[in-house]
Amino acid sequence: MTATNDASSTRIALVTGSSKNIGRAIAIALAKDGAHVVVHAAKDQLAVEETLRLLETYNVQGMVTLGDLMDPETAPRIVKEVVDRFGRLDILVNNAAVRLEAPFAEITYAEWRQVMGACLDSVFLLTQAALNPLRESGQGAVINIGGLTAHTGASRRAHVVSAKAGVVGLTKALAHEFAADDITVNCVAPGLIETVRVGNNKPYHHATRTNIVGRRGHPDEVAEAIVFLASLSARYITGQTLHVNGGAYLA
Repeated sequence: MTATNDASSTRIALVTGSSKNIGRAIAIALAKDGAHVVVHAAKDQLAVEETLRLLETYNVQGMVTLGDLMDPETAPRIVKEVVDRFGRLDILVNNAAVRLEAPFAEITYAEWRQVMGACLDSVFLLTQAALNPLRESGQGAVINIGGLTAHTGASRRAHVVSAKAGVVGLTKALAHEFAADDITVNCVAPGLIETVRVGNNKPYHHATRTNIVGRRGHPDEVAEAIVFLASLSARYITGQTLHVNGGAYLA
């Protein structure tokens, strides 16, 4: 992608949950690669505006959109805002999620539904809402953000593990359905990434998990995987899960 201020010749990306951490890194990396980027948060406008400020230093355009992706009315509104502003949508990165932790016996149904809604239902709703502009793109790319524990399991994360495993399944299903529309659908599964969390609480499984590189990953390293899968160089890759975890499976 070539950086330009002409939206008609530049790919347009929407990155959900891009107010901080991995989502912010993805938005900035796509901008650095030349895409105009729509950044999203549920309600943290100040944080997502900081993401916008950072990505606009790369001579691209950006836009902020807010909304609860668990509300079925939010996704169509956001997609309309993107198309109204830029006239197209080429790249959708479904990053928004919540990662609650609790022993299985203590998880309430409300918490189960909250995690499913944020991690899995949001991917369904937004991808469905974005399908027509992605079809019109002719080079559409959907990248879903999964997670290491969806493949390994983890204590105190039954709801998160289940939701993220569902994201992997949905990725494969949509790769089949969208292939004829020239839309690739892939999943990136980060693992053992150093991010800032509410209260600076580390995930329970981080205390026992390790990898062969001997360090935690950085959000920028995840973002580069998304940039590749969104690029025109990756048009022959679809239905795949790319693991970014420092060789955790080999440790």
